[in-house]
Amino acid sequence: MKVGTDGCLLGAWAHGGHQILDVGTGTGLIALMMAQRFPEAHVRAVDIDAGAVAQAAENVSVSPFCDRVDVEMSDFLTMDGKECYDAIVSNPPFFVDALPCPDKQRMLARHAVSLPYDGLVSQAQRLLTDEGEFSVIVPTENKQLMESAAALSGFVLARSCAVKTTVLKQPRRYLLAFRKHLPDEFESSELVIGSADYVLLMHDFYLKM
Repeated sequence: MKVGTDGCLLGAWAHGGHQILDVGTGTGLIALMMAQRFPEAHVRAVDIDAGAVAQAAENVSVSPFCDRVDVEMSDFLTMDGKECYDAIVSNPPFFVDALPCPDKQRMLARHAVSLPYDGLVSQAQRLLTDEGEFSVIVPTENKQLMESAAALSGFVLARSCAVKTTVLKQPRRYLLAFRKHLPDEFESSELVIGSADYVLLMHDFYLKM
């Protein structure tokens, strides 16, 4: 899968910590962005697809963060929980209840078959530290589904950012951050692609803005 705006947004927006887990790492983009933003962090990047793991490992190996990012082929849903994380990030598959794609690799990346929302959030709840944060990006039509799954797993919504392509259009994506406990204050924001706020958020990662 190619590098996309969704991954860039999540990598620039999510909160970090000393131990970070990137679920469904794909190219390794989000894991590398988190490593860049949090110099003291160790990032574990996992994916169920062998091709994605090979690509991510290659990208990490030629980056300045290769000593702090580990890439491995692993099914997040069956991880043993011996280690907990201060931050878990995921750009999960976004097609829910849709016809499966004939290309197996694209289906794993884009269809919520191998990583259903309820499994994703319940495992994140188990692997997150008590004060940690679980961050995702989802299409607007899946926002309620993700929030409901998170609530059933015991999460509370701590931050939300509506992502628009233009000021007058409805949001196309939502960045959502969940915690185990109610935050002191809920953070709600809006971001328009190409705006000054967008440029500020992305300026450390794009070669040209």
